[in-house]
Amino acid sequence: MIQANSFIGRQEEINLLEKYYSSDKSEFVAVYGRRRVGKTYLVRSTLSDRFDFEFSGMYQVAAKLQRREFQKALDQRSGLKGRLPSDWFDAFDHLKSYLLALGKERVVVFLDELPWMDTQKSNFLAALSSFWNGWHEKTILKLFVCGSATTWMVNRLIGDQGGLYGRISRAIYLAPFNLLETREYLNQIQDMNFDNRQVLETYMIFGGIPYYLDMLDNELPLSVNVDNLLFAENAPLRTEYEFLFRSLFKGSVNYRRVVELLSTKLTGLTREDIAKETDLTGGELTKVLSNLELCDFIRSYSAPQKKERNKTYQLTDMFSLFYLRFISKGSGQDEHYWTKSAESGKKNAWSGYAFEQVCLHHLSQIKQKLGISGILSNAYAWNLKSYTDLDGNLWEGAQIDLIIDRSDRVMNLCEMKYSQDEYVIDKGYADTLRARAETFRRHEKCRKNLRCTFVTLYGVKNNRYSNIVDDQIQLDDLFN
Repeated sequence: MIQANSFIGRQEEINLLEKYYSSDKSEFVAVYGRRRVGKTYLVRSTLSDRFDFEFSGMYQVAAKLQRREFQKALDQRSGLKGRLPSDWFDAFDHLKSYLLALGKERVVVFLDELPWMDTQKSNFLAALSSFWNGWHEKTILKLFVCGSATTWMVNRLIGDQGGLYGRISRAIYLAPFNLLETREYLNQIQDMNFDNRQVLETYMIFGGIPYYLDMLDNELPLSVNVDNLLFAENAPLRTEYEFLFRSLFKGSVNYRRVVELLSTKLTGLTREDIAKETDLTGGELTKVLSNLELCDFIRSYSAPQKKERNKTYQLTDMFSLFYLRFISKGSGQDEHYWTKSAESGKKNAWSGYAFEQVCLHHLSQIKQKLGISGILSNAYAWNLKSYTDLDGNLWEGAQIDLIIDRSDRVMNLCEMKYSQDEYVIDKGYADTLRARAETFRRHEKCRKNLRCTFVTLYGVKNNRYSNIVDDQIQLDDLFN
């Protein structure tokens, strides 16, 4: 069994894998999550010494070739030479015969990249269903599967309405690292010796994705690492964005169109706005938005009183945001681009938005600092476009990036500010904050107590205007 101190985070997931391995009945466990998040590593690190069979699907490889490799893996395990399976039903019959021949009390099978095995007209899912449903042997079968194509895992496997309906013992979602786990990974595994500010900057580019973090060289500054991984000629992550979408979604063009549109409208767009800009409508747009959200590329939100169709969608995947802002349009032609752009306006604008997204990824830490973890709350953004009402009153446009609407009749109106030092509030900005809160109160007919809340790196500088701030959260608080 893996000890907690030999693995960064994931202890809850490790405990679940061990629990379902140790039970006294057959179990079917599906691990899913964003590509590169560490699903395969998690399962192998926890259980590989107990595998009786392991196979990984191959990207865009025909079913016949996949079955041939499947049989080769069986032959290597058994030491025998089996015939090539005629179809997936035949392949799983071979697997069953091999497992039963072991004469063990329990057998463990790990199938990785399961969606890539489900090629067109291969009947893979039906064969897998037949294999699992037909297992009525005294030998206990532990079947663990992984897949990066989250939409396939959720809709086709976990949510299957056919032969596998209700058959999954446990679905385990593997999320990216949070800031604390990222710091532990960088400093304990990678020996980077980063402080919290450097960890934040790393997170704003790569997110909490272990595969990307593992590529950092501890002998180089972060800026040089970014240049080497993303901007240099033949940089290893230069083509990662395109591959992510090709490998995750069939018909990935529409998914990219939506993500690339949202990257230009950082405050987010409604479904109606997205439909106008992309010409996607109806079921296709619903599918694209739903699948992007499942795969952690975007988030949706709406105020409680708003209708479902008025949801706003935002790009939240840190790596995609960085790629689309700095690389896809040719900005990255200079192999030292990131090192040279230290204080550029474009970088500063991106930093502000990226920090907002990091805060949204750490809402639980913000609530903990506010002391409201045990209070029921709803988090959303609010946006008002300028308009004249029926009484002729002009309403000026206003926007609040994060509202924490609490059941104790309090609302935290949150400002998230990225700055090199303590954040300074001047008279003009203090007046803006008061006017914005008053506009929100009047327009939404809000009777709750509104608290001005700032999330910053180093706090708000104490001056004659800083008393407008009721609550403060600093960078270090996001690492709890």
